[in-house]
Amino acid sequence: MSDPIEYFEQLALSDSLLETLKQIGYEAPSPIQAATIPLLLQGHDVLGQAQTGTGKTAAFALPVLEQLDLAERRPQALVLTPTRELAIQVAEAFQGYARHLPGFHVLPIYGGQSMSIQLRHLKRGVHVVVGTPGRVMDHLRRETLSLAGLRTVVLDEADEMLRMGFIDDVDWILGQTPPERQIALFSATMPEPIRQVAHRHLRDPREVKIRASTATVETVRQRYCQVGPQHKLDALTRVLEVEDADAVLIFVRTKVAATELAERLEARGYPSAALHGDMTQVLREKTIEQLKNNTLDIVVATDVAARGLDVQRISHVINYDIPYDTEAYVHRIGRTARAGRAGDAILFVAPRELRMLRAIEKATRQPIERMQLPTQEAITGHRLAQFKQQVSEILNSQDLGFFQQLVAEIEREQEISPQDIAAAVTWLAQRDRPFQFEDDIPIEVEKSPLRPERELRPASRRERPPKDTGKYAADFDKVRYRLEVGHQHGATPQNIVGAIANEAGIESRYIGRIEIHEDYSTVDLPDGMPKDIFQHLKKVRVRQYPLNLSRLDGLEFGQQQPTPKRAASGRKTAKAEVDAPSTRKIRKRSP
Repeated sequence: MSDPIEYFEQLALSDSLLETLKQIGYEAPSPIQAATIPLLLQGHDVLGQAQTGTGKTAAFALPVLEQLDLAERRPQALVLTPTRELAIQVAEAFQGYARHLPGFHVLPIYGGQSMSIQLRHLKRGVHVVVGTPGRVMDHLRRETLSLAGLRTVVLDEADEMLRMGFIDDVDWILGQTPPERQIALFSATMPEPIRQVAHRHLRDPREVKIRASTATVETVRQRYCQVGPQHKLDALTRVLEVEDADAVLIFVRTKVAATELAERLEARGYPSAALHGDMTQVLREKTIEQLKNNTLDIVVATDVAARGLDVQRISHVINYDIPYDTEAYVHRIGRTARAGRAGDAILFVAPRELRMLRAIEKATRQPIERMQLPTQEAITGHRLAQFKQQVSEILNSQDLGFFQQLVAEIEREQEISPQDIAAAVTWLAQRDRPFQFEDDIPIEVEKSPLRPERELRPASRRERPPKDTGKYAADFDKVRYRLEVGHQHGATPQNIVGAIANEAGIESRYIGRIEIHEDYSTVDLPDGMPKDIFQHLKKVRVRQYPLNLSRLDGLEFGQQQPTPKRAASGRKTAKAEVDAPSTRKIRKRSP
């Protein structure tokens, strides 16, 4: 019997892929990855039964990448998915895993996308095609997609393709593939039509069956909060402020993230420690002992480092980074509600991660309730209540004779009322941790595409987009921006919309006309963009290339266009309100 696979290094993967996995933050293969990757690398066909969210994308993508001939610029792998969303997601996963494979190209193809764009990319040459059955059939019938060099075919979520009526299309596509190709079929269930397809096309397949754990603790209250990546730290601060927590275990994906987040929490006045695989056993044991004996309340950990962690006083588990698979989520929240106690699990979810949230709910068969982040007013109220409680406890437990005499002296010498003295002392007490809490995180992003505190202004009639601009019908002032990605970089309108919507939290309906040129693109975005979002978008990548966002009119960010002469006649021209850079300092919490 072979030894269990606990590390990616035990798999026959190249150093470049192992380095990528380390950078992404994968510490150990999930069950589906440990079972499937060796079989595919050995050339076997695989019939896998696994739920969404078990890590199966990496289970087939890594072996495919390992066996590619990058010098051969034609499709060597074909992945069929039931939906365009999944096709994009799988293609992005391939691109991420191949970051150290120079010259690698993957192309998602699906209905609703411009056929000319797909044809251009296929003509240039791609190594992996990820597509929906209907569009793949279109290309095969047009003879614009050649499968002559195909080595691997993956059917992802085959039961969904059956449910959506695609199974006959899949059967036809498989009939067009070379007889010597390898096939990996994944399905959450195995109804008879799926088994018939497997019987017709798979050669002596190895079966892999992974059951997602559903053993979530009933005494754990599960909640999620939708928050963009740039606001997660402020969101975490708010949660820590108001939750009635004893000890908190915060999960992140990587060792570096664990160290960085612990340091940033320390800087904000929350004593914290990291727990990850690079720590010595002595330091790990010291951290856990501090957590047990109440000298440390917050630990930031990776999945591997928290295995077997059993500390009864952990009242809250916070998933700062959403886990890669549902198994990891179940293990994480199992660190709270120990010994029959109640516990809380809070999950931070970015807009692009909602699919994984649904997968977790499906696998655990439990709904996760949405929570609103605490408002600034709620945090201020919570701090005031804490202070009042502390004052009450001191009055009931301490001998205050010396201090009462001191107050009397100040009152007599400076002719100040006791109430004014108490107010001054209160100000001193809260100086390092002000009662009036402030940060820059938007709470209700649904109100506006960019900021919560005001709606964007309607555009003037002459500025409104013409009717042929597609779905963009929102009536807002717009600014045209230049993006340093174009046809030569493989950029598509879908890539750009997805990047902006997911990273900046701007709904797609507020993203205007997009024009793709050879080496750059342009896009219309709502006026009044906050500076932090603008700076973040400059670093966002499409097809691994940074957008390097800039105004097309050449003005610096925040600079206004000259007021038109017609404004002198009494008609005012709307001016964009631009946030000044925040000067708020992070203050350290007083002991």
